Amino acid sequence: MTKIDCKHIRNFSIIAHIDHGKSTLADRLIEVTGTVAKRELREQLLDDMELERARGITIKARAVAMRYRHGGEGYELNLIDTPGHVDFQYEVSRSLACCEGALLLVDACQGVEAQTVANALAAMAGNLAIVPVLNKIDLVNARPEEVMHEMETVLGIDAADVLPASGKTGEGVEAVLAAIVERIPPPAGDPKAPLQAMVFDSHYDEFRGAITYVRLMNGTVRKGQKIRFIKMGYVHEVLELGQFAPQRRPCQQLQAGQVGYLICNIKTLSQVHIGDTVTTAGEPAATALPGYQEPKRMVFCGLYPSDGQDFEELRDALTKLSINDPSFEFEPETSDALGFGFRCGFLGLLHMEIVQQRLEGEADLDLVQTAPNVTYEILTRNGELLRIYNPQKVPDAGDIEEFRQPVVRVNFVLPSESIGPVMQLCNDRRGTYVRTEYLSPTRAMLVYDLPLAEVIYDLHDKLKSCTRGYGTMDYELVGYFPADLVRMDILVGGKRVDALSIICDRKDADRRGRAVVKKLRGEIDRHMFEVAIQAAIGSRIIARETISAMRKNVTAKCYGGDITRKRKLWAKQREGKKRMKSVGNVDIPQKAFLAVLDTGAE
Repeated sequence: MTKIDCKHIRNFSIIAHIDHGKSTLADRLIEVTGTVAKRELREQLLDDMELERARGITIKARAVAMRYRHGGEGYELNLIDTPGHVDFQYEVSRSLACCEGALLLVDACQGVEAQTVANALAAMAGNLAIVPVLNKIDLVNARPEEVMHEMETVLGIDAADVLPASGKTGEGVEAVLAAIVERIPPPAGDPKAPLQAMVFDSHYDEFRGAITYVRLMNGTVRKGQKIRFIKMGYVHEVLELGQFAPQRRPCQQLQAGQVGYLICNIKTLSQVHIGDTVTTAGEPAATALPGYQEPKRMVFCGLYPSDGQDFEELRDALTKLSINDPSFEFEPETSDALGFGFRCGFLGLLHMEIVQQRLEGEADLDLVQTAPNVTYEILTRNGELLRIYNPQKVPDAGDIEEFRQPVVRVNFVLPSESIGPVMQLCNDRRGTYVRTEYLSPTRAMLVYDLPLAEVIYDLHDKLKSCTRGYGTMDYELVGYFPADLVRMDILVGGKRVDALSIICDRKDADRRGRAVVKKLRGEIDRHMFEVAIQAAIGSRIIARETISAMRKNVTAKCYGGDITRKRKLWAKQREGKKRMKSVGNVDIPQKAFLAVLDTGAE
C-alpha cells in the first residue's frame, strides 16, 4: 500500500436513531466508492452477524476503509457504522472516540427522535464535525421541510447545511461524500511520532486468535514489528496488519489517522482490553490514551445451564462473548433451585436478550434465565455501603439504614396528542415530571425522572401502545436516591426459592405478590400432593395460592354400604399424601422464573 498523507484521510461514523437507515446509507457509500465489486453487494453489507440480519438491527459497530477521488485528489474515508438502539450506546461512544466527524442521519418521515438527540449531543460533546443528512427523501410520505425545521429547533442545525439523500436509491450520496471530504477535518496525528494506537474493538477467530481493531493516533506500525499493550503489559509481534474493505485486506503498514486491524498470534482473549493503547515494545514508547469510560451495567440476571453438566461450556462461551462485547460482565453464583450458574450484567433488556440468543445460537447451549433486576445501593446501620446486584444478597430489614434505587432521566419524543396518556403512564410508575418541549406544532419532547426498575420491564412496550407506535425514548442515569423498598420472597411448598426473589416498592408489594403467585399457580404443574405458593416480606405472608393435589378416586369401588369404609380409605389416602409431601420436590419450569416479571398492572 502506498503511503498516504494525513490530510487525505477522513474518519467518520454514521449516527442516528434506530431504523433511520444507517446500514443502508453505508451500503450506498461502499457502492459509490467502488469498495466492493457489484456482484458481492448485498443489503446491510456490514451487518454480518446472523442475529443482526435476522432482527434487521445493527448490534456491533463495524469499520470499513473506502477510496474516493474528489477535486482531482484521492482520499481514504474510514467509516465506522454504529448501532442505533439505546442499549448499544456504549458501542456508539467507542466509535465516536475514533473519529473526527459524524454523519447525523434523520428520517424524512419520522423526524427527530429521542436517540437522534442523544447521539447528536454525544458527538457535540466529543467536538466532532457534524454533517447532517436528511435520509429517505424518496418516500411518498416524506416531509423534508417540517423535519428540517425540527432539526433547527431541537439540535440547532442550520437547514442550509442539511444534505437531502436516499440510502435506498442512491440520490444525494455523491454530495454526502463530497461533504465528508470538505466538512470533516483530517486527523491531527504525526506518522513520525512514537506509535500510539487506540484499541476500539476485537473479536476471536479460531484460526488466527484475537484480532484487534485499532485507530492510530500517532506513529506508524509495520508488519514484523514488536508492539506492547500498555494497560495489559503484554508484548507481541505483528504477524499481519491491514484494513477492512469491508473484509480484512492485509497491507505492509498503517500510519497515524488510519483505522485497521492487527493479528499478533494472541491465543487468549483476556490479553486484549478494549480502550487499551498499543505502542512500540522498545523506546521511545508513547503514553497511554485516556481510553473509554467503563460502561455502567444496569440490568442483571442469572443465567444457568438447563443441564448442570454444561457449566464449563457456559463459562467458555461467556468469556469469549465478554471480550467481543466488553459492555457485558459475569461472575459465578449458585442457587438452591437452579444449581451452578452466572450472574450477568447488561446495559439493558434488549442487550440481555441479544446476549442470551448469541449464547444459544453460537455456543449451542440451552439456558435457564432468572428474572432481570437492577443494581441497588444499601447503606447499613454500621455505615457500610453495599451494591446489590442480586435480591438474595439484601440484608435483613433491621440492618438497613437506607435503601437506594437507580433513577434515570427519560426523554420521550412523541406526538402532541399522546402527552396525556404518557404522563399517566409515568405517574403510575412513580415518575417525577421535569419538563415538556415542543419540537413542532405536532411533536413534543417530554422529560421525566423514573426509577430504572420501572423503565426496564415494559415501559417501552407500553409507550408504543400509548402513542400508536410513534413514541420513542432514550434514558441516562441521574443517580441513586432513597426509596421505600423491600425484598419479596416467593415460597413454594414452604421453601424459599431464591431465584424468584425480587426487590420492589413497599406500596407495590401486595399487588405484585398477588399477581406473581397467581401466575405461578398457572405455570407449575399439579403434583401428587398439595403445593402452597406464597409471597412473603420477611416473615409476613402477603399472598397465597394453592395448587390442589392430583387425586385418585379411592372410593370408586365402594357402592352403597357403610360410610365408615369410605372414611377409612380417605384417611389412608390423606396419610399417603402427607408422607409424599415431606419427601416430594416441586418441579418449577423455566416459564415460572419469568412470571416474576408480571408487575400486577392490569
